[in-house]
Amino acid sequence: MGSKSKLHRRPRHHDRPGLHDQEHRKVGPATGGVKGLIGCLSIAAVVLLSCTATLLLTSTSNGGARSADRTLLNIEEFWNSADSGGWIPLSAPRSEWPAPPSETSGYLQVRCNGGFSQQRIAICNAVLAARIMNATLVLPELDANSFWHDNSGFHGIYDVEHFIKVLRYDVHIVESLPEFRKNGMTKKIKALQINPPRDAPVSWYTTVALEKMIQHGAIYLTPFSHHLSEEVDNPEYQRLRCRVNYHALRFKPEIMSLSQSIVDKLRTQGRFMSIHLRFEIDMLAFAGCFDIFTPAQQKILKKYQEENFEPKKLVYNDRRAIGKCPLTPEEVGLLLRAMGFDSSARIYLAAGELFGGEKFMRPFRSLFPYVENHSSVDPFEDLAGNIRGLLGPAVDYMVCLLSDIFMPTYDGPSNFANNLLGHRLYHGFLTTLRPDRKGLAPIFIDREKGKTAGFEEAVRQVMRKADFGGPHRRISPESFYTNSWPECFCQLSPQNPADKCPVNVLEILTGDLDSSDPSEQDL
Repeated sequence: MGSKSKLHRRPRHHDRPGLHDQEHRKVGPATGGVKGLIGCLSIAAVVLLSCTATLLLTSTSNGGARSADRTLLNIEEFWNSADSGGWIPLSAPRSEWPAPPSETSGYLQVRCNGGFSQQRIAICNAVLAARIMNATLVLPELDANSFWHDNSGFHGIYDVEHFIKVLRYDVHIVESLPEFRKNGMTKKIKALQINPPRDAPVSWYTTVALEKMIQHGAIYLTPFSHHLSEEVDNPEYQRLRCRVNYHALRFKPEIMSLSQSIVDKLRTQGRFMSIHLRFEIDMLAFAGCFDIFTPAQQKILKKYQEENFEPKKLVYNDRRAIGKCPLTPEEVGLLLRAMGFDSSARIYLAAGELFGGEKFMRPFRSLFPYVENHSSVDPFEDLAGNIRGLLGPAVDYMVCLLSDIFMPTYDGPSNFANNLLGHRLYHGFLTTLRPDRKGLAPIFIDREKGKTAGFEEAVRQVMRKADFGGPHRRISPESFYTNSWPECFCQLSPQNPADKCPVNVLEILTGDLDSSDPSEQDL
């Protein structure tokens, strides 16, 4: 990808290289005497992150660290990165990781179902499943047409050449099932269709799925999203997921250019935060949060719920009291003001069509008038005017990734928010504000009843307990895709030797990976 397509955060005094600057940085002196491997190492997109360690540590020790005193909320600190604790992102292998053999067990074909981010998870799982079974992965299918009315597929969103190149030392990938000649006729291998169990363990793939693959030559797993357990014992498998998610899955150049243009325009006004405002019909119907709407709107929500979700009795007041309802736009605005953000804050909204119309956005805009989205920024009318299907979420994803602060208003079953939380953690512990809806619910309910005294201090008391983007232990039900620490991170000077960054990650890879292609020498 050319330099015009690179995305970066707004430079600051202690800023570190952007994600795609890191992807193109040469492997440093730690490569030692294995120059024969450097030219062929597409996984450099992962390995080179160790070269940014000094910059990351400098950033967090000179103004980038979050104050240890949680009795106060210093808003200025939130515009910088969280304290890394000496950790740096690194998802390169740390033990023997042989290249996939030339002869594989067969072909793995998957259809990724669900929304934009659920499909991203499915792609990561598909690569890992192929590695587990020693299978050749057919480029994953994206089931975009049924939900997004977009049939552009993997080629329409992601950089296919980059995807295959980065992962070529992990799995073999082909764009389609191969053809063969039989009785003078050309035919394609026919894959056996299987509906895999949800959260299937690794053992299911090494037994049931592998047996069927060997028998038929190819298997087709559909639907395929959360069909491989997130928690696996092998940390190298988890690091492979990180390589896919944070390095191989790069959007097409035109999507990157559009996202960069939006970020650049927002940057001309200064620093900005992004908010994933999950006040949309599907989430409201899923959560059963109807009572604040008109009878006509409630009817629409109930109809959507009946058509798309399992029948269940949901009582609004009960759900609201335990924080199961998405925050309203007004609640988001009140939360930010209570924390100390003023009306000059510039906000990028990542959201689909908000349910309930302008009535619900008006209170938010009265508190924070400088609100943008990908349509209002509109740097390229020919592209921004056609943001539809998976293109819109892809642009929102990149802008949110690179914003100074990111806040999801509903990070429960929201794959989009959860993936971004994980990506921002991996991208350098970028600040996230994760509202504790359960802790905030009684405070907002009291305010609605007229009990406004002490409202802002009560909000701050809840938010002081939050994690703002630094490394923290993953505890169920937090997803691996939300928090890949510690598997995909390491330390230069750790207390625990197991956390030490490898001195020479290239030596971990097999020695027979050689390449004479001069076009790869700058990776």
